[in-house]
Amino acid sequence: MKISKFAKSLKDKFGTGAIICAAFLICAFLACLFADFTAPYPYELQNMDLGAAPPSLVHPLGTDIMGRDMLSRLLYGGRISFFVGILATAVSILIGVFYGMVSGLAGGKTDSLLMRIVDVIYSLPFTIFVILLTLAFGRSIWLIFVAIGAVEWLTMARIARAMTLDLKSSQFVEASKAMGQSGFGIILKHILPNLLPSITVCAALTMPSVMLLEAFLSFLGLGVQAPLPSLGSLIKDGAEYMEDAPWLLVFPAAFFSALLYCINLIGEKLTLKKR
Repeated sequence: MKISKFAKSLKDKFGTGAIICAAFLICAFLACLFADFTAPYPYELQNMDLGAAPPSLVHPLGTDIMGRDMLSRLLYGGRISFFVGILATAVSILIGVFYGMVSGLAGGKTDSLLMRIVDVIYSLPFTIFVILLTLAFGRSIWLIFVAIGAVEWLTMARIARAMTLDLKSSQFVEASKAMGQSGFGIILKHILPNLLPSITVCAALTMPSVMLLEAFLSFLGLGVQAPLPSLGSLIKDGAEYMEDAPWLLVFPAAFFSALLYCINLIGEKLTLKKR
């Protein structure tokens, strides 16, 4: 009885579509997270004699040109995308929120200087920036974090700064200043708690952007190194053979599109709920 009431309450608050998307994301995340157990084959296991075979009972999503099971590679690739999406989003939110709060609370010349730094970084061409990092440090999963983190925190910094400027003139902040509370104390006690709802929404909206950037980098060949798959590299490989083996493109693209759609829908519902 309590479970049915809880389910009805969730349905009333977020809608059936958001609940279905949340259930899909949870199932997909767990399946990818535990890919070592859920994948029917190792992602690097090759069968050159089999080659690119269409979906079958043995290989539900078919195999690629090297005879590697596509379902297994999809699960491992999804794990990379989730891993990058969650961690890079967390890092960008942490940096952006702290930077924006400090800038907004400091005000004056400090605020102007910090925001000019943000403008300069915004002006850097993202693709060229990643290529330079690749030439300097080589391809690795950590390079993706650095590249994405160097871009995605900027938007959050501007949002946090704008909200901090608005909160800074409120009576409770003025009262804390009059009582001699430090700037760091004001941030922890007043600014940050008021930013948490917006941070949650921004995190939900930032994650699909981060995952899309990772896929873009992998599509360009600047992402994870073979034979480790990511959804971007799987889509890239599928695009090269889509006429002869369309399943190599259809399944990774459909799975990735479903992930982005579900995360965006939940982010949109959170935004409407916040309003």
